[in-house]
Order: sequence, then structure tokens, then C-alpha cells
Amino acid sequence: MLKILIGWIALASAPQESAQDALRRDLDFARSKVYPALVNILVVDRSYSDGRAQRRPGGGSGTIVSPAGHVITNFHVAGHASRIICTLPSGETIEASPVAHDPLTDISVLKLRLDRRDDPGKPIPFATLGDSDRLRVGDYVLAMGNPFLLSSSMTLGIVSNPNRVFTDFTGSSLEDLEFGDMGRTGLFTRWIQHDALILPGNSGGPLVNLRGEIVGVNALGGAGLGFAIPANIVAHVLSHALTHGEVRRGWIGVEVQPVGKLGRKSGALVSWVVPGSPADHAGLRAGDVVLRIAVHPVHVRHFEEVPGLYQRIAELQDGTEVEVAFDRDGETRSAKLKVARMEAYLGEEREFRAWGLTARRITSLYAQRRRMAEVRGALLTGVRPGYPFETAQPRLKEDDVLLRIAGQEVSDPAAMEGLLAEAGKAKEFVVEFRRGREVLLAVVESRGKEPERGGRELSRGWIGIQTQVLTPAIARSLGAPDQKGFRITRVYPGTEAAKAGLEVGDVVAALNGRALKAARPQDSEDLRRAIEDLAVGERADLAVLRRGSVLKIRVLLEESPASGADVKTCRQKELEFAVRELTLMDLVDRDLDRDEKGVVVAEVGSGGWAAMAGLHFNDLVMSINGRGVADVAAFESVVAALVKERPKTIRLFVRRGHRTHFVFIEPDWAELDSSK
Repeated sequence: MLKILIGWIALASAPQESAQDALRRDLDFARSKVYPALVNILVVDRSYSDGRAQRRPGGGSGTIVSPAGHVITNFHVAGHASRIICTLPSGETIEASPVAHDPLTDISVLKLRLDRRDDPGKPIPFATLGDSDRLRVGDYVLAMGNPFLLSSSMTLGIVSNPNRVFTDFTGSSLEDLEFGDMGRTGLFTRWIQHDALILPGNSGGPLVNLRGEIVGVNALGGAGLGFAIPANIVAHVLSHALTHGEVRRGWIGVEVQPVGKLGRKSGALVSWVVPGSPADHAGLRAGDVVLRIAVHPVHVRHFEEVPGLYQRIAELQDGTEVEVAFDRDGETRSAKLKVARMEAYLGEEREFRAWGLTARRITSLYAQRRRMAEVRGALLTGVRPGYPFETAQPRLKEDDVLLRIAGQEVSDPAAMEGLLAEAGKAKEFVVEFRRGREVLLAVVESRGKEPERGGRELSRGWIGIQTQVLTPAIARSLGAPDQKGFRITRVYPGTEAAKAGLEVGDVVAALNGRALKAARPQDSEDLRRAIEDLAVGERADLAVLRRGSVLKIRVLLEESPASGADVKTCRQKELEFAVRELTLMDLVDRDLDRDEKGVVVAEVGSGGWAAMAGLHFNDLVMSINGRGVADVAAFESVVAALVKERPKTIRLFVRRGHRTHFVFIEPDWAELDSSK
């Protein structure tokens, strides 16, 4: 009986072990096909805020999908990047350039800048796209990527819904997804819902089946759910990117809903016709039921079928004429319409750095959604405080639409650069702009030279000590209950006070024969004021109590040291940081030698190239690309030369706290030129 039981247990456990082994082999196979082509993407993201371009580090994941080095990732990973660096699992780091961005599907196609001169025969690993329509509920899938931008990882899950769409709570309308200022995305997407773990940094990474094929690109994750863009949509975007360098789509200007609640089995209910669109010109209106587009019958009974119809319309060639059959009040009608080119929801945004402005091209879709009066001019997306348009009368602000500059029409942001350059030759000029339904005029003063910081009051006498008032309590503790004056708490090294022999603990009882009466905390400034009334270069006689003895110490008065607000400052506009002269108090506070040279970082603009590189406020910059910067004048000279030379990397050698440190600034010179 025991032998039979043991045999039964062995037979029962064998299939389970075999299934585990088979899964392990499938996982190893899938990993070997895709994992070597996985890339960790680091980007410098550019965004616009408060009238200026700002940058921040970001990133995500992607996959190489061609032997030429094309990479697919999410638009929300790379769509606003000014620099893209891809790192392979092998550790190889390669810069990439965008081929095409498609915010409507949240897909970007990149191209690695391959340099194989050292090893021209070395192949680049790449993975292949599979057929996402073959996915079924319960299929195993692997999510590969770089969570938290760390090294590559892989998680296992199953498909829980291969055709997920997002509707509102009532299930009565399809909801768009939005990522920041991407606008609408997911218009053509039936998402692959799965439970493989997705974390920040996994965005853009592949969803892989056990055959080692990419069946999706992960875009969303949370609460144990992941959502991926189907590979068939990705393949469509990739094909257009490689063929045209952009994604081209047809558009007729309708939004639709399912017809299931109408009791119909076919057709699509028109819920909105875009004014001025091909459908509008053809006479379609809300309430019509579209039955056929060209030769293709329409079947949209459920929301899951809506993206497919939009995709079919997008595949129509713009400029072609198609017939649309539709039902209106029980009568079948037809109309011919000319397919238009689908334009982007958001127009290009640009920075005009010298004027403290950022502006965006207005698209018709954006104008309709924002209920704008017309599509002309440039939409101001930011106005920088203190710059000409912000100080104009009346002030311009975000969401104003710039219509004319000095009488010249503004067609879009691309036209603004020349118009501003010409108008700026005058002391002031007039701009016309729209705010809501009003059309206003404003007078803008051309920006003059920025005032130079610096300049201080007349020099005053100074002794290089810090003191505290000799209060009655402190006096008693020193055994001199009736004594008044100031106890020295610090003697600045290298000063005339130090040379004269003043020490910490000395009590200054008199100045130039006049007794000091300080005994209350509010008397703390009396000694400083008395010394400031004396001339620089004059000698002051101090009566000093030291360990029960009275000493007479003569000190040569020095000039009161400048503060950081008093000295010359220089602002570096391209790299967005400012420096000031090194002061005596800087040297003292940092315990530096009196002959130390350099400039102190007084400001680091958030989102600028210096901030991106990790330059810190209060860093002491000692050299730039090996050239010493002893003072602000030297800094200006060195940086002016570098702006002309345009090196890929600007190396700052700085002192930070008790250590020295290198900071590497890597500006995009072409981008800086375009925003002047």
C-alpha cells in the first residue's frame, strides 16, 4: 500500500514539474530574443514655463527593432527630449535621434547614432514585432524595462484583457488619456491589459510573448495592472516613420459612439461633426448612423470597436474622395467627401529667450477645443517676469494670442523672431493681442542692457573680529561683575586684528580712551558703529582685559569687507547661471587662504543647462575647461570664448564645502541659437 501511495504522489507531481520546466524554457527563450535589444533611455526633457525653456532629466525604456538601430518607446518618454542617450544591457551607450513622434498613439521612433568604425562587422541586437491580435486572455506575457531607470529587469504576468478601452464611470462615453501637454492619446488604441509588474521607468519597454515577439509597448501601470499599446499599432507607426519620417493619417472630422443602445447591429452613431471638416462639408450631422465608408461596412456595437473605426478612417489617403453611406431618420443616404490630412492637436512651441516669451502655433483642433475665436496668431504659453512683454502696458500674460507686432501680422511663432528683431530696433513698439473675445493693444519697451549688480556705500572702518555683549550674567561668570564692554568670540585669520594679537576671550573695554558701556543684548551693534565712524587706515587703540590684566592693543582699521550683494555679478544667459566676485567674508567663512581665486555661484536657474549638470548655489568656480577664472572679468572672457567655440562639454572645476568637484555642462548649442 505504501509503495502504491508513493507512486501516486510521484505521478501527481511529475506533470507540475514538467510544466514548470517548460515555462522556464519558454521564459529563457523569450528573454534571449528580446532582452539583448532592450535599452535604458535617459533624456534631457525640455518644457516651457514662465516664459522660458526649462530642462529636467527623465527617461524610460525602449527596444531596438531593426538591424539599422531603430528604437521604439513611448512619446511621453522621448517626445519632448532635446537629448537622448540609450544604454544597452551590454553597457554600451549610444546617442539617439528622433525619427518620428506620434502623440496620438504615445509612440516615438528613434534611431541610434551607430558608430562601428572600430568594429564595422559588429551587429546590433534587435527584436521583432509579433501579431498582437493573436493575444488571448490568460496568455503569459513578459514586461521588460528599466524600473526607476535602474538596470534592466523582467517580470511575468498574464493578459487579463487584450482589448481594453477606457470609458467614463457610466460607460456612456470613451475617454481620452492625456500625458501633460501631449494632448489626446489612445484615440486608436485598444489597450492590452495585463498584470506583469509595471513601475516608473518601465514606460516604453516591450511586452513580450513566450515566442520572443514584442506584442505591445508598456505605457501605464499601477494597482497591479499594466497597459500596453498593441504591437500592430506600433508596426503601423513604425512603417510610416521609416517611409515618410512622420505618421500620416486621413481625417474626416467625426466622433462616434456605439449603436448597441439603439438596438442596431451595424453602423456607428455620429455624436459630433467638427465644424469646417470634410464631414461637415458633406452634410453629415450628429445623430446620423454611418453604415459604410468607401467599400467597408461599419460595425460599432460596443466601445471596444470605436478605435478600430478611427484607425480605418486614418488609413484613408488624404486628398482622395470617398463615399459615406449613412442612415438619417430611417432613410439611407450617401455623400461624397474629400479626406483631409489629420493635423496634430498641439502646434510647435518655441522660446524667445531675449524677450522672455514662449509661444505655440495654434492648430484648428486646439482652437476648437479651447473655443477660440479664430486660428491665427501665436498663443503665448508663458511670459517671464521683468521682461518687456510682462512690463508692457497693459501686461501680456499666458493664453493671450499675439496678432501683430509693430503693425506686422503674426502668422505663427516661426514668424515672430524676425518681427521682434525688427521691432526691437525702436525704443518701444505696439503689439496687438487677443484676450478671450477682446482685441487689445499694448506698448512694449525694447529691452535695454541689464543693470549690473554691484556698487556699495562709501568705505567704512572695520576690525576683523566678532563679539558678544558682556551682559551682567556673563560678567559675573568671568569674575568681573561690574565690567561692561564686548567679549571677542572670533578673530578673522589674516586680518589686522589677528596681526595685532587680539584673541578669542579678550574683553574690549574701551575704544580710543572712551569706555564702552554695553551691557544689554540690544547694545550689540555699538562697537561696530563706533569703529565705522573712524577712517580706513586710522589706528584704533583698544583697552583689552585678558586673564585679569589690562592690555593696550593698537589695531590698523581695514575697509569693511564687501557682502555678496555689493560686488560685481555676471549672469551667463546661455547656461543660465550667475556668478559674483569672491569676498573676504567668503574666504573667512570657507576657511580659505587669502590668495584663493575664483567666482561664487550666485544663482542657478531652475531647468537650465547648469542646473541639469548639477551646479550648486554657492559653489566656488576656480576654472572652466582648464582656464582659470580669478574674478568676474576673467569669467566673462573665458565663457565668451567658449560660446564661440561651442564645445560639447564645458568642464567646471569647483570647490564645494570642504571638497573639490567637477561639473560637466553639456548644452545644446543649436537649440540655444533657435531661441534667441
